[in-house]
Amino acid sequence: MHNLITLIRILESVGLPTKSLVVLSSYHHKNTEKVAKVLAKVLDAEIKTPQQIDPEELQEYRLIGFGSGIYDGKNHRALLNLADRLPQVTNKKAFVFSTSGVTKKRQPKIHLPLMEKLQSKGYTIVDEFNCKGFNTNSFLKLFGGMNKGRPNAEDLEQAEEVAQNLKQKLQEK
Repeated sequence: MHNLITLIRILESVGLPTKSLVVLSSYHHKNTEKVAKVLAKVLDAEIKTPQQIDPEELQEYRLIGFGSGIYDGKNHRALLNLADRLPQVTNKKAFVFSTSGVTKKRQPKIHLPLMEKLQSKGYTIVDEFNCKGFNTNSFLKLFGGMNKGRPNAEDLEQAEEVAQNLKQKLQEK
């Protein structure tokens, strides 16, 4: 712990950001919020909505996570709009996460629109995470929805592992 505190002080003294942030758009069943809380706890990160973000303030953060449910095959429009408003950066690390009715394994390009926007602004995508989320959109509500109870404890454990790996990568640099 002493070494970590020393490292943080050194980084701060040379003007490098040490904080992490999770930007979250989760409103339907709060599926993605459950994942965001796990990520934020491990990374000791704040959670903000896209509407709470001033794009310039992102310079204060060393690692930024962008997450939402998946709608029509991509992250929520609020995240995509925020990505459009971001200024150009250099060597800024980001990760993308989501919950969805159909997982990334079955729909591998669900994060691509957001990732491409972030990369075009200079962000380096260091990881991504997706798991199933309870879904009652459209006709699914007539049948009680799909993926009831998701994300579950196993999904949240996987999210915690992703966050631990991200934290480890940051400490190695």
